[in-house]
Amino acid sequence: MKFEDLRIGMFEEVGKTITEADVVNYAGLSLDINPIHLNNEYAKNSIFKERIVHGMLTSGLISAVLGTKLPGEGSIYLSQTLKFISPVKIGDTITAKAEIIDINPEKKIITIKTTCINQNKNIVIDGEAKVLKK
Repeated sequence: MKFEDLRIGMFEEVGKTITEADVVNYAGLSLDINPIHLNNEYAKNSIFKERIVHGMLTSGLISAVLGTKLPGEGSIYLSQTLKFISPVKIGDTITAKAEIIDINPEKKIITIKTTCINQNKNIVIDGEAKVLKK
């Protein structure tokens, strides 16, 4: 999508069901082997009572929607705020949504509201991204 075609209010989304393999693979790639993500016995004694998905694995879906849909190919991620609101469990289906809330035509920087929701329509991550689109 060309910069000139972008408008405030435009949005796109991507979705994925998070699997056991996703969590194990992410732990290996990121070196985040916190037992809250990988060990059932440990997680049973946590405040969550079961294993949870890495927050950054979930937030990676935001990068997917920004890089492939809105603003899409050729965009450069400049910054991102994230607020982790609810835990994501293995088997949850997460939808990442990106909505343009501001456009700076001089700098070609787009401000995007970013949200991840689960299959129950509960917000699990909320944030804001700044993206450069030439």
